[in-house]
Amino acid sequence: MEAAAVDLRSDTINVAAVVRALLEHASDGQPTAIGFPGAVDIDYTPVLPLFGRLFNNVGDPQSDPGGSAHTKVLERAVVDWCADLLALPDDDRWGYVTAGGTEGNLAALHAAHRRHPNAVVYHSRAAHYSIGKIVDIIGARHELVDVDERGEMDYQHLAALVGRSGRRPAIVVATAGTTMTEAVDDPARVDAVLREAGVDRRHVHVDAALAGIPLALDGVLTLAQGSGVDSVSLSGHKFFGTPIPCGLVLMRDSIRRPGRRVAYTATLDTTVSGSRCGQAAALLWCAIAAHGRDGHRARTARARDLAGYAVEQLTAIGWPAWRHPHAFTVVLATPPAAVTRKWLLATDGPWSHTICMPGVTRGQIDALVADLQTASRNGMPVPQQRRGPQTVTAQHAGASGP
Repeated sequence: MEAAAVDLRSDTINVAAVVRALLEHASDGQPTAIGFPGAVDIDYTPVLPLFGRLFNNVGDPQSDPGGSAHTKVLERAVVDWCADLLALPDDDRWGYVTAGGTEGNLAALHAAHRRHPNAVVYHSRAAHYSIGKIVDIIGARHELVDVDERGEMDYQHLAALVGRSGRRPAIVVATAGTTMTEAVDDPARVDAVLREAGVDRRHVHVDAALAGIPLALDGVLTLAQGSGVDSVSLSGHKFFGTPIPCGLVLMRDSIRRPGRRVAYTATLDTTVSGSRCGQAAALLWCAIAAHGRDGHRARTARARDLAGYAVEQLTAIGWPAWRHPHAFTVVLATPPAAVTRKWLLATDGPWSHTICMPGVTRGQIDALVADLQTASRNGMPVPQQRRGPQTVTAQHAGASGP
């Protein structure tokens, strides 16, 4: 699209034409945009009429603001459904719909830092880039924890770092679905490290933007009493594929940031953002209401089956590829430029990934594999299996189960 078409200094702007061009551009790229995690299989048409006006979920989700143009009744339903799924105790739960996973991480880590202002924040080198930014915002000391060859936190290195800090309070950020390999850190092992070090003042937060809902459906990720987890951040535009970025933060009510009452909004100010998008809560509610637990389990199973199929097809043509058994993410040796110019794949040096989110099809995987075969036939060498940040092994390549 030419800059002149959208220049707001012009007196002749065709709004409908600009919108049409944006939609066409997005649609043209969608078939080959399989490197970033956004599901495309949920119909949000029933919610679209809400976008014709302002719905402002200002303030704490438990207190309704003045006026009627908000969707807090839906927001509370979303919080309760997700809290039930994660087994967060009924009498000690709190959460709200955020603008995305980063806000959820900020809300949780801010609450943790208020509890333990002298704490050291520990997070892995594979943690989301927002964690380092948030640590700067809250002004906390932090330590980077190494990861193993598949992207999971190195618990021995965590123990060594915690040990060097004595019994100083600890805030540990575990990740459920790292960006490149969808690795999952184990909160139980984190808890064991902290207990062994005698660290009683602690907060364990799980950044579960991508894999949180699928793992909770499996019963693997939990906020149950005794789980050792204090808070979790989820993304709405990844597994649920909402058409606007949003997310959810959940934590124990006993540890959240206390709010003050704001007279002119008639609500408690407990959230990071003041005004919040009411349509976001409605979209999440729609995704849950339309499918329920069983429907989302079926979506998860189909996506994992497709990821297993992708690994099989890539390895069948000799292209190094693997995945974690639970993951939608397939790690593959970075294709040549002729392929990456066409396919939107996330790349980090010698390794790239495609993510088989719900809605991605076998046809898309087959087309990618065919393009890799064509590149190989045209004289571009197939990468050799190599040791590195994500070691390719027969066990990894053959993993296809949940």
